Amino acid sequence: MKKQVLALAVFALAAGGAFAQANDTLAKIKASGTINLGVRDSSALSFTLGNGKYVGFHTEMAEHIIDDLSKQVGKKLNINYVLVTSQNRVPLVQNGTVDLECGSTTNNRARAKDVEFAYNTYMEVVRVAVRANSGIKELKDLAGKTVATTTGTTSVQILRKNERAQGIDFKEVMGKDHSDSFLLLESGRADAFVMDASILAANIAKSKSPKDFAIVGPELSVEPIACMMRKEDPQFSKAVNESIARQVKDGSLAKVYDRWMMQPVPPNNVSLNLPLSDATKAAWANLNNKPAEDFAK
Repeated sequence: MKKQVLALAVFALAAGGAFAQANDTLAKIKASGTINLGVRDSSALSFTLGNGKYVGFHTEMAEHIIDDLSKQVGKKLNINYVLVTSQNRVPLVQNGTVDLECGSTTNNRARAKDVEFAYNTYMEVVRVAVRANSGIKELKDLAGKTVATTTGTTSVQILRKNERAQGIDFKEVMGKDHSDSFLLLESGRADAFVMDASILAANIAKSKSPKDFAIVGPELSVEPIACMMRKEDPQFSKAVNESIARQVKDGSLAKVYDRWMMQPVPPNNVSLNLPLSDATKAAWANLNNKPAEDFAK
């Protein structure tokens, strides 16, 4: 009987330790020597060059965060880049597959119930991409047209809200990811693609003929973009936010932004030409993780 009690105690202690590590990302990555970084394949903030190479403003910012985490845990951390989509990014952070996701995720109250958001590091505007010769300049020009957007993104709700508000009737088609949505526009199966301006710019820059496309119309919304982490892990959250604050303070984040958003970028050596907005400057000047609802017009 005593042996059974002792065995149960040892098992409980081991289980408790495993649970603690699952909720202590710093301990997890220190033990493994690896951090799983969630990235995207077709956003201006995070995109692929092929062969497992991921780059972009948020990707490089995350790599600098990981450099700082390496110092904190006392060892060089290897980065395992994990490609996520709009549909699976939150579950993969929740279940521990991804430790830190720095793609193009809007910080909103619904998602904040499931994950922890770091400081807002990019203020995104939702706009419309069209073929340059389409004649589409404003939202009213979308009447009777086919409009693409990406499944699992907030742009779906924004699109429908504006459709109702302006009394515009158009057909919606959904891409499974941003590349698929842009392909709908590129191939002529859609007349427009509604999405974050940075994502539109990245897909245009990577296209075979960037000059054939234009970003038009008003800003449909302004939304905060932030990295995601697991909830109830205050030490890891604090470490990530301290790194972001350090990058803002020493000016390195501004240099990373300029490199990926204003200078010619691979693969086509075309500039996204997305200057640092007043909204993003304000977010850096007063670091916070306020949700999108707090910025609604």
